[in-house]
Amino acid sequence: FFVVPTASFKVLYVFVAMAVDTRRVVHFNVCSVPTDAWTARQLSEIFPWPSEGMALLRDRGSVYASGFRGRLKSLGVRDIMTQARSPWQNGHVERLIGSIRRECLDHVIVFSERHLLRVMGEYVRYYNASRTHLSLGKGSPDGRPVEPVAAGPIRSRPEVGGLHRRYHREAA
Repeated sequence: FFVVPTASFKVLYVFVAMAVDTRRVVHFNVCSVPTDAWTARQLSEIFPWPSEGMALLRDRGSVYASGFRGRLKSLGVRDIMTQARSPWQNGHVERLIGSIRRECLDHVIVFSERHLLRVMGEYVRYYNASRTHLSLGKGSPDGRPVEPVAAGPIRSRPEVGGLHRRYHREAA
């Protein structure tokens, strides 16, 4: 979870889940008051079927109460908690949250929950399909095709409302 203030000084909470091996954002959602039931429901979206052998690394937030832990257990997902006040133990997600802030939310004034959902959706599509990652050999989590020089001149396409650009070859 991380918080995002709106233009009307309301605080929204963003829940984000990431597959550490591929650096792919697998799920995100936004709410104004995260409850145990709401957080447990997010698990059903991340793990739509029993997932024996999977693990979820999380912090010790109070929103992860008995309903959340019960849902994890029923799905067969191993619950791994980081130590208190130790964000470096979940460094991949902390880096993701920092990237979301630096590359997107620091440049956007959020007006509402619906607006934040739209902005986050655009950023997650960009993050998974276009943004390069050094840990993936400058590839993206969803993969990027290699475009031969013969495919045409290089063109750019705006993404995330013009905050970022995707460069690709376009047939002449």
